Amino acid sequence: MTKYTADHAAQGKVDKLPKLEVWPNQYKRNYEITMVVPEYTSVCPKTGLPDFGTVTIRYIPDQTCIELKSLKYYLLGYRNMGIFYENAMNRILDDLVASCKPRWMSVKGEFNTRGGMHSIVECQYPPVKPSPR
Repeated sequence: MTKYTADHAAQGKVDKLPKLEVWPNQYKRNYEITMVVPEYTSVCPKTGLPDFGTVTIRYIPDQTCIELKSLKYYLLGYRNMGIFYENAMNRILDDLVASCKPRWMSVKGEFNTRGGMHSIVECQYPPVKPSPR
């Protein structure tokens, strides 16, 4: 069995994906938008096996909002991409923040059980310090 390599870890971080589109936000107050995508799929870069999960995107828009059809096509771009869960959720957050420049955003991936483990990866913008445990 081969070991995980830096090449495995870097896969998917710069692959081309469909463009995310935005539209002008009509309200200046704080309000939260939540989008739940229960059919996220990608591929493990080491094993080539499919990964399935639910991606939840929550954000407080500023000047623009994410256009949903473009988000759907963007996320479908991950379907055959080799990328680790952690990289995928962080890349989704980075790409969404770059496109709509929200006041606040959270991207959470809850992945189907594999090998007896259920994984959850959540990242936020702006980054928050973890609370002491």
